[in-house]
Amino acid sequence: MALTSTTNDATQIIKVHCDRIDAAMAIQFKENMRGEAESGAPRVVLDLTNVEFIDSSGLGAIVASMKQLGSDRRLDLAGLQPFVEKVFRLTRMDTVFKLYPTLDDALSAATD
Repeated sequence: MALTSTTNDATQIIKVHCDRIDAAMAIQFKENMRGEAESGAPRVVLDLTNVEFIDSSGLGAIVASMKQLGSDRRLDLAGLQPFVEKVFRLTRMDTVFKLYPTLDDALSAATD
């Protein structure tokens, strides 16, 4: 599970470099996210542009990653492919996370 990270002002961008976040990848994803998100930026944007499939384990791993950030930091999601976005909406996780169509949209959004 390859993740890369850059920081832009008060926002850290973590890009997922695989096409699936599923049961086989969930534990590694959580561990890698923990390592990448240590920087302490108040806002983290997870770029899911490359992810074409997510299952309940992957969804749980993203929720766990959000909880690892703590209450003073925020995790937003960008670049969700249609199937991935559908999973977030069907599970009502779109009420927990802010979803942005593209990374650029996420970066230009107000950080309220």
